[in-house]
Amino acid sequence: MALLEISRLHKKFGGLHAVNDVSFGVAQGSIKAVIGPNGAGKTTLFNLIAGSLAATSGRVRFNGEDIQGQKPHQIAACGIGRTFQNIKLFHDMTALENVMVGRHLRSRAGFVASMLHMPWTLKEEKQIREKSLELLELLEIDAYADVEATSLAFGQQRAVEFARALALEPTLLLLDEPAAGLNMQETAEVSKLIARIRDLGITVLLVEHDMSLVMEISDEIVVLSFGQKLAEDVPSAIQNNTEVIKVYLGE
Repeated sequence: MALLEISRLHKKFGGLHAVNDVSFGVAQGSIKAVIGPNGAGKTTLFNLIAGSLAATSGRVRFNGEDIQGQKPHQIAACGIGRTFQNIKLFHDMTALENVMVGRHLRSRAGFVASMLHMPWTLKEEKQIREKSLELLELLEIDAYADVEATSLAFGQQRAVEFARALALEPTLLLLDEPAAGLNMQETAEVSKLIARIRDLGITVLLVEHDMSLVMEISDEIVVLSFGQKLAEDVPSAIQNNTEVIKVYLGE
């Protein structure tokens, strides 16, 4: 059974079918990419999975449970983490503090207890800090733990965003264009980070335009065109698919 199952998913905006009868699965422990031209429905698909949008029809199942219609925080609590095409770090907070924010979803202390500085909340806060620092070390950016996150280089900011998403302890990580805005060296580093995340046992589903990155790290690829699934196969087969070539290069 797939960890994530998308079944006949539809999303309409007025008369526009942004996602039109899309179905596929994501095997546990794999890296799967969703590609397609601008306007193909890739980000809309991610928003449907993450709960930011409600589907017109269809089903999203995660780990055997139907999650369609749940709120984003409920889906995150189920074990689905996400990053965004445009990096969304908190200003005036260090890299470590940004990661700690992601970790707080797994905390047990309530708001009132935290405000009163109860003994168990102080202990938990220390544990959150330690775990967050471990994640920065894992992604080899712990040297910037106390640096304001938004002042870091773009590639380093992306790594902080990855660490914050990992702080949720996700089983599945959704990466929305992780190489967007990065140069070749930074893209190579992101590729290594994604492989390292998969090696932790975390399944990855990514949307990406950088085909060299996609072909290098993906186990399988889904191709969307005008909201519909055009193809689904291993990278070598996608590279030689005539319909996919037409979509990207034209007739």
